[in-house]
Amino acid sequence: MRVLKRLALSLLVLVVVTAIALAVWEPLVAESGQAPASRQYDVEIVRDDFGVPHIFGRTDADVAYGVAYAHSEDDFATIQEVAAMTRARTGALTGQDGAKVDFAAHLLDIRGTVDRKYDTLPADIRALLDAYAAGLNHYADKHPEEVRLSGLFPVNGRDIAAGFVLRSPFFFGLDSVLGALVEGKDLPIEGGPKLSGKEVARVTPIGPEPDMNGSNAFAVAPARSTDNVTRLISNSHQPWRGGVAWYELVVHSEEGWDFAGATFPGSPYPFLGHNKTLGWTNTVNRPDLIDVYRLELNDDRTQYRLDGQWRDLEAKRVWLKVKMGPFTVPVPQTVYRSVHGPVILNDKGAFAIRYAGIDELKMLEQYFRINKARNFAEWQKAMAIQGVPATNFIYADAKGNIAMAYNALFPARKPGANWRGVLPGDRSDLIWKTHLPWDRVPLLVNPASGYIMNANNTPFVAAGPGDELDRASFSALMGIEDDMTNRARQATKLFEAAGQIDAATLARIKYDVGYDRSDYATGWIDALLAVKPDGDKRIPQAQALLRAWDWQMDGKGKGDALALMLMRPAMRQSYRRLSLPDPRKELVAAIDHLEKHFNTLDPKLGTVLRLRQGKVDLPMDGGSDTLRAATLWDVDEKDGRFAVRHGDSFIQFVEWDEAGNVTSRSIQPFGAATTRPDSPHYADQAKLFVEHQTKPVYFTREALMPHAKRRYRP
Repeated sequence: MRVLKRLALSLLVLVVVTAIALAVWEPLVAESGQAPASRQYDVEIVRDDFGVPHIFGRTDADVAYGVAYAHSEDDFATIQEVAAMTRARTGALTGQDGAKVDFAAHLLDIRGTVDRKYDTLPADIRALLDAYAAGLNHYADKHPEEVRLSGLFPVNGRDIAAGFVLRSPFFFGLDSVLGALVEGKDLPIEGGPKLSGKEVARVTPIGPEPDMNGSNAFAVAPARSTDNVTRLISNSHQPWRGGVAWYELVVHSEEGWDFAGATFPGSPYPFLGHNKTLGWTNTVNRPDLIDVYRLELNDDRTQYRLDGQWRDLEAKRVWLKVKMGPFTVPVPQTVYRSVHGPVILNDKGAFAIRYAGIDELKMLEQYFRINKARNFAEWQKAMAIQGVPATNFIYADAKGNIAMAYNALFPARKPGANWRGVLPGDRSDLIWKTHLPWDRVPLLVNPASGYIMNANNTPFVAAGPGDELDRASFSALMGIEDDMTNRARQATKLFEAAGQIDAATLARIKYDVGYDRSDYATGWIDALLAVKPDGDKRIPQAQALLRAWDWQMDGKGKGDALALMLMRPAMRQSYRRLSLPDPRKELVAAIDHLEKHFNTLDPKLGTVLRLRQGKVDLPMDGGSDTLRAATLWDVDEKDGRFAVRHGDSFIQFVEWDEAGNVTSRSIQPFGAATTRPDSPHYADQAKLFVEHQTKPVYFTREALMPHAKRRYRP
């Protein structure tokens, strides 16, 4: 009996020790961060009446320090998640989903890229990154109770750079390729013209379902305006919360950095917006920038054949840290790499991946240089750095120039291979090393139509018939997409019918909620109307509503809520270049939901579609793939309503008058402090947002000071 008691006590001690070890081991083994070299930063933060930070510094680095501190005040929780990504510690912070992001960080070797390339960045860019990191560290030091993961701080400029390396390729579809290979499924359909041969909601560093990220962008030249004003609208469609949710700011340095726009958590500068003389916005593009190679392995899967010789397959054991309740569990994984890039092993074989921007950091310089450009020539020179691997840039300036760059790092591919399929991995001549130069990038400048638009569609539809780029001028090897969206069709139709355009007309185009009766939308409605009732009396009732629907998501006509539910699955499939879903399945599911929660097939759209943040609960309009975008939502299981989480996000209207003076207005779905429920700016923009209203951007100190609510030095 005494022996059994001792054994039980020993087991209890072992369990307790193991539990303690699982609770505390992760910070102890994590690589400790090193703070940037100590220096003083001279910065003032001024908050306006909507809490937007205006950051004034003597130097550019001072401003970057202030950007970090101000953003931390408003959303330190999300910034920490981004910081954890750069150290492959997201799993320790958020659990299994975070561990998937950490696996991607290891697989892509983001720290290796930083180690190899960081010191090649210009000194002023490294100073910006270190200053931003120092601002985060300062906030963490002053607010230790908010730090969510022990040992996460201090961070430094290399950590900030690593965040860019990790997130960039997921904006042009890397998640879909990785996911398909990991799961052993067919690869996603690639964009671009066919070549020789046959064609063939994930957790990511940029949030769930990144392939639903989109945007609209519009630029109007003075000649097309009623008042000789140049106009630019930034209308990004991003998640409303998380690591790629927009954060509005205005920055000024005595070194000539003046900019009003928005950024993501983890960035020292805005990614879009305007300075005094020019501005730009971005829309997601989807050229073929990812190539997959099938490797021939030896029997024990340790080597692959290349040019007739066997080469060692790099294999590295990594430990994913997965938070499970109070414990953090170590999970071993192996990541592989060949000369092509990251390698995935599955039941079908070994596949290497090569993607645009692999092992590059130049995007860190390019974004800052375009922030400080003063005219179109300087802006193009900065764009020619070619660091940003993909995204359209729609541009306008005080001189009346408008332009669209279908920006991408197009791989310099060898003709003759089937770049739309899986490539043979045993030929080194198919492993491209460079990309096409800037002068090969599709660039549309000052079309005669006087307008440019993009809504995640092919760049060959941007300015109206007769004013488009010539697709025959661009090689099929570039993989330029042919896709169209409803938003692009609607925008083109509205611009072509508008005649001369004033501010109100452009706003009406931007907030349009209609569907064009063509393409997938028409085919999908026809399919729904063709569904046989088969004894379900509700189906003819729903079909009658669809026949009466006016193809507008404005909440005024019949059938809007039903159409809202049915258009999203069709839009999702179209956007992913897949066939339309099962019409009967989707129709019955929509009917079931509306009957269960609303006791009618025709509730008001605003009753169903909502903007929700804390106690704020407001009706929305728009839908999936309308210019007024409500792309994704969460379904409340209690009341059946849809809380939008992705769609129209940061919106900015910019104007340069005849004298070249700039003014702008902006709006966000919630407010400046989206994760601070006690802040007055938690949701103070929501009512304006749902009513299609905006607020002024106080771009100069003189305009700001009458609206300054708080001034301080961090």
